[in-house]
Amino acid sequence: MTTTKATAQDIFRAAYENRYTWDHNFPGYTADITFKDEEKVVTGKIRVNPDLTAEVFDVDNPEAQKVIHNQLWETAIHRIRRKFADTHGENTFSYGDTDETGAVEIFVGGKSKGDKYKLRNNEVCLVHRHIHGVVITINTFSSHDTGEGYLSHRYDSVYHDPQTGEQRGGKSNFEDEYQQMGKYHILSRRHISTETGGKTSVQEFIFSNIQLLD
Repeated sequence: MTTTKATAQDIFRAAYENRYTWDHNFPGYTADITFKDEEKVVTGKIRVNPDLTAEVFDVDNPEAQKVIHNQLWETAIHRIRRKFADTHGENTFSYGDTDETGAVEIFVGGKSKGDKYKLRNNEVCLVHRHIHGVVITINTFSSHDTGEGYLSHRYDSVYHDPQTGEQRGGKSNFEDEYQQMGKYHILSRRHISTETGGKTSVQEFIFSNIQLLD
């Protein structure tokens, strides 16, 4: 009896479809925000709409308002549900090596040639993508299963120049926590520590009083 090995595209599609996303009935939500940037503390309110656009209210500091908005946008981008064919239909996939943890390397060809991923336990544990003129590399160290896909808990990210390989900016370490509201999992806390030039800066976003919109 012979068995057919799953193609690189098959296992990547399975991991892609195992990500936690919000469905098309997502109602949006409001929350209070406490933003801690080193010794500075800013409070306000936020609203994420059903179309996943975000608004920040009652924050007088324009820079803090922008930082909070960027985090909401970054989160919502990863909750959008897109069909695999719409996102990766013009890409091809091939196997690379398997590391000592059992993570399988997947190389991307076609439209996104040069990108690569690592998969472990039907989850993407490494992302290496060319985007907006830089290369971003994200390693995921822990995640949790929502029952409707996985959410990353601890991960890091770093940017490099695609031509020279030189690191751009600092390396950031993330820790995310989620609160379940109804059937939806909402980010309730994000802690970011960024190492730049031997110095570490810390930011924390705490979302409380989370309420789904009617």
